[in-house]
Amino acid sequence: MLNTLRTIVQEVSAAPDLQAALNIIVQRVREAMETEVCSVYLYDAEQTRYTLMATEGLNKKAVGVARLSQSEGLIGQVGLREEPINLKEASSHPKYRYIKETGEEKFHAFLGVPIIHHRMILGVLVVQQKDQRRFDEHEEAFLVTMSAQLAGVIAHAEATGSLHVTVNTQKTARFQGTPGATGVSIGEAVVVAPVADLGAVPDRTCHDVKKELESLDLALEAVRSEMKATADKLSGHLPAEEQALFDVYLRMLDDNALGLEIKNRVKQGNWAPGALRQVIDEHVRNFEMMDDAYMRERAVDVKDLGRRVLASIQQHDQESITYPDQTVLISEELTASMLADVPREKLAGLVSIQGSSNSHAAILARALGIPTVMGAVDLPYHKMSSKQLIVDGNLGLVYASPSRELLEHYQAVVEEEKEFTEGLEAISDLPCVTLDEHRLPLWVNTGLMTDTVRSLDRGAEGVGLYRTEVPFMLRERFPSEAEQEKIYRQQLEAFSPRPVTMRTLDVGGDKALSYFPIEEDNPFLGWRGIRVTLDHPEIFLVQVRAMLKASVGLDNLRIMLPMVTSVFEVEEALHLIHRAHGEVLSEGLPVMMPPVGVMIEVPAAVYQVRELAQRVDFLSIGSNDLTQYLLAVDRNNPRVADLYHSFHPAVLQALRKIVEDGHKEGRTVGICGEMAGDPVASVLLLAMGFDMLSMSATNLLKVKWALRKITMERAKEILDDVMTLDNSQVIRSSLELALCREGLGKVMGIKSKRFSC
Repeated sequence: MLNTLRTIVQEVSAAPDLQAALNIIVQRVREAMETEVCSVYLYDAEQTRYTLMATEGLNKKAVGVARLSQSEGLIGQVGLREEPINLKEASSHPKYRYIKETGEEKFHAFLGVPIIHHRMILGVLVVQQKDQRRFDEHEEAFLVTMSAQLAGVIAHAEATGSLHVTVNTQKTARFQGTPGATGVSIGEAVVVAPVADLGAVPDRTCHDVKKELESLDLALEAVRSEMKATADKLSGHLPAEEQALFDVYLRMLDDNALGLEIKNRVKQGNWAPGALRQVIDEHVRNFEMMDDAYMRERAVDVKDLGRRVLASIQQHDQESITYPDQTVLISEELTASMLADVPREKLAGLVSIQGSSNSHAAILARALGIPTVMGAVDLPYHKMSSKQLIVDGNLGLVYASPSRELLEHYQAVVEEEKEFTEGLEAISDLPCVTLDEHRLPLWVNTGLMTDTVRSLDRGAEGVGLYRTEVPFMLRERFPSEAEQEKIYRQQLEAFSPRPVTMRTLDVGGDKALSYFPIEEDNPFLGWRGIRVTLDHPEIFLVQVRAMLKASVGLDNLRIMLPMVTSVFEVEEALHLIHRAHGEVLSEGLPVMMPPVGVMIEVPAAVYQVRELAQRVDFLSIGSNDLTQYLLAVDRNNPRVADLYHSFHPAVLQALRKIVEDGHKEGRTVGICGEMAGDPVASVLLLAMGFDMLSMSATNLLKVKWALRKITMERAKEILDDVMTLDNSQVIRSSLELALCREGLGKVMGIKSKRFSC
């Protein structure tokens, strides 16, 4: 069964469209299970009904005609229950519904399994048999496994637009990622692939066949020449059978072999890299399906040939990508260089299949104010070129092939957002003061000089988090003390006399340095943050000395320690900071000892706030990690994105406790996670008594506008109300409704549409 399953999956993956994939599945599953009927019913959520889309064994004329409502018949029951139904005699079930046009009256045994993708029912896969018998557990397990594979195929078909051709209705494909940068954009997809990465090459329509064929010919000839040269060089050092492989590969690249197949695909309309990927993938699958182990291993060689040809095509192809006016840039993993290639005025949105909200691309996107979604792992980006996309950076969603209603809705949101943002410039120089005169300073999170310029334009009162790891991530080695001093000086001077809080090097988890690899099975619970720098005092001391020297004559430096879990770590770090301070003083530099604080990011720190506060000058909450660790949810994993919620009752209770305990020790308490930049959340943070909110510069004016429209008294009433609730979704909805009633609906963007504010 495992070999059969593998073969079916490979055939389905190679199918040109959804209908072909469905036909393959019903045919192959029927053969594999030696049953008389296999059928697929797809569910249309808009019409709330199932349609028979493919069958082997029932009347073919019923395909596209036989329909059942959401709760009708055994098909409807499988979907409603979201679990298999296995019956010896289908007609004995009280929900049995006979569909005349299918001719299924002669079949008695029934096994139906739901097709589910991200909790959404997509359809039902069914097998039937004339004999009265229950399908055994192995058969049921096989069909469940098959339905899981089919779910991905259907989801991809929705995204590429091929599904509506079959079912006569366009379905919007929705893909969940994680928010990278807030905002909403609508634009045309441009897919970019890294150099020589065959798997990342998208399909793209070929507009100049002659030019594509010329590029392909040059690449094939270049690779053939390279392989001949390699074969000649190694001729006296390889066994005859190994030497013969070079001849085989050269023949494969011949114009009558792979070369011809690729050219035919180009003539059919695909550009050369896409045609190359399709042909190589087919041959790799063929090799991998062979019984002989030696021949299966040749799949690796075919992949290598494909990568060589692709690298040559990319090297010879000098044509630059044409970027539309509203470009949504998509890549398997976005890099800063990819962003730099797009004219800033044309870059509307970003989507990365891999990566997280802390990746350099996401940080840069936030600095530039470009709506971004990271980690959209299910998005079939190969098929997205030139398609219209909606990027919702607020919720981490990407919509492909949007319906007219959804498009109109988001267009209205984009327009409202634009008008509202432009109107906010009037309050840039005004303080953040509530209607009843409560003052709450708004600071910014920075990491690049582009952040600094935007922050000052929006009236930032200080820096609550300067990510010192960013300069480390932009280099191929550790920056020297002098290099760090220069970088830090720029930040301190730009904001002077405003305070600048510099977080000591925070790597590990999802923030890696190429020259300092940290390989761990569970990096978020591993060697990261303060743990790394305490284990490497030479890195820590150099960084602290650079910070201190950069602050000479400015005295606006604050140092913050990340990922603290114990008093011992703080005491050890303080010892090193004082040592560095003494070393700088010994060089004759008049440096004041800066305030030192800690980040409260893990549950252990939550319960030691008072002890930690007795040893430092200030506290700051990293709400992103704190939420992640309290809820045991990887905040960068889109598969559990629905479980990551800053309004979870446990998170709110922890935040309130931290503020209260910090104030009992006379320490200021700030917050610098994404929650601080959420205008909705900022009302709760105001009521809890935070002394400072630090956020992306993009969100600063929205938060200021919201807090200037409410009283501290009303904010506390809202906080008291939501603290009695025990469901994060209900808390969010209740909070938004309360703010709508206060006239603050504008800052909630797409989420406010749930209410008629």
